[in-house]
Amino acid sequence: MTVDAVLLDLGNVLVRWRWRSALEGLLSDDEATRFAAEAGFAELNRRLDAGLSWDVAVAELTARDPWLGETLTLYRRRFPLSLGPVPGMPELVAELRALGLRLVGLTNWSADMWPFAEPAAPVIGTLDGVVVSGVEGLVKPDPQIFRVAADRYRLDPGRTLFVDDSPPNVETARALGFGAVVFTGAPELRRDLRARGVDVAAP
Repeated sequence: MTVDAVLLDLGNVLVRWRWRSALEGLLSDDEATRFAAEAGFAELNRRLDAGLSWDVAVAELTARDPWLGETLTLYRRRFPLSLGPVPGMPELVAELRALGLRLVGLTNWSADMWPFAEPAAPVIGTLDGVVVSGVEGLVKPDPQIFRVAADRYRLDPGRTLFVDDSPPNVETARALGFGAVVFTGAPELRRDLRARGVDVAAP
């Protein structure tokens, strides 16, 4: 394919997310594991990414077990500690920008927590724009959020490479006609881009 745009996931592609880091020093590993299991954290996080209010989420958990609600409140307060840049990606994004490619973000991210993304990974601010699930009320891999990104930023799926660390999201993008790769690191993405004729430096 000829690539003239790259549609980038953010979490663990441009900005590292390790939720346990927000609770380091407050919970033991066993307590963090217990919290994740009893709170149904993966599903709760998906709902927050889809637009669920944090206040509602805290109230739900508190009604089940006050410790769960208190822990989610601590996580919310310390959320920035869970974030950081992904090695090698600021440099790669700068190269893509210099080559004239259009660069758009497509992220599953809570609207309330979205303001913390760019300070943790300033490269996000160099993108042409970002579609945020919590703002749209849609989450990947729902095909509709891909269509929102394509329509809003006038992306031709056949000329756009989608990059995400989640295989189900990549599968949806491919079904919609995007080129798509599973992100495992900046060096591997460089190889994927070069294989598609994008003249970035070799890893």
